[in-house]
Amino acid sequence: MNQKVKYLLSKALQLLFTIWAIATLLFFLFRLMPGNPLAAYIDPTFTNEQQDILLEQFGLDKPLWQQYFIYFGNLLQGELGNSFFLKEPVIEIIKNVLPNTIYIMLASLLFAYIFGTLGGVFLAWKRGSKTETIGIIATLFTRSAPQFWVGMVVLAIFSFKLHWFPSAGASPVGTVYQSELEKILSPEFYQHLFLPGFTLAVYLLGLPLLLMRSNMMDVMSEAYVDMARMRGLKESRIMLKYAARNAALPVITAMTVGIGYAIGGNVVIETVFSWPGLGSLLVDAVTSSDYPLAQGAFILIAVVMIFMNFLADVLYSWMDPRVMTRR
Repeated sequence: MNQKVKYLLSKALQLLFTIWAIATLLFFLFRLMPGNPLAAYIDPTFTNEQQDILLEQFGLDKPLWQQYFIYFGNLLQGELGNSFFLKEPVIEIIKNVLPNTIYIMLASLLFAYIFGTLGGVFLAWKRGSKTETIGIIATLFTRSAPQFWVGMVVLAIFSFKLHWFPSAGASPVGTVYQSELEKILSPEFYQHLFLPGFTLAVYLLGLPLLLMRSNMMDVMSEAYVDMARMRGLKESRIMLKYAARNAALPVITAMTVGIGYAIGGNVVIETVFSWPGLGSLLVDAVTSSDYPLAQGAFILIAVVMIFMNFLADVLYSWMDPRVMTRR
């Protein structure tokens, strides 16, 4: 077995172990919380026999270890159970809201990585100047500022003060789209999408910008860049054609990690903007102690983030084989 196969196999095993650990943690975390999970579900007029039937229906009458094995058996089959309160399969509920989360993720990633990459090139071009200093400070500020705070500031300015964009939801009140195609072709949908997408993009912007700037600084010291200058080429052409092309490869790879960050960050963003996506669904499920729904949402977010990190490792190893020999 060669070094490359060993490396990929070890990473795959780490991925599976991490998913198992997170799924196990979520199972015990929700079930060991105080209170009856069906407290809000059971009507006060129910008899003890009716309550026992409900507990049996949801498998909560069995010992915890039996619930654990049933839970994992169903999980391996892609079965996430039924929601306590919505009384629908968890997988169907997630399917209904997942497109909204994907729309925010795509919009924010495109904005962040396009402008972040260009911004990194610009700051490297202006290295040593006040422009670079101000740009780095602003980037670090937006990167470290709490997302909920940034979201509230954006809402206060662009929604409540200027009234340019709606403050909540994915569509005007009372609007029902007949299909996803009709929704994504609707101008009103993009008006609702702009603020949450922009807020998440502001946070994600820092990674590609700082990474691109750092890579550009390294590339600018290479011999082929010096040769381009000696040929009398314009600095702008050198930056874009020679330096940026090579410096952008790690940024493209890091975008896989950005997808995981975007999915995780949606929980806060969707809550602030009342966006009907996976994040707000997760918060509602936790608040109402809807264990199957909360577990399903948590697991999906965790799997996406873990897989994207795994994909980033694979891409880095492909770009730089020396990674596979490091311990």
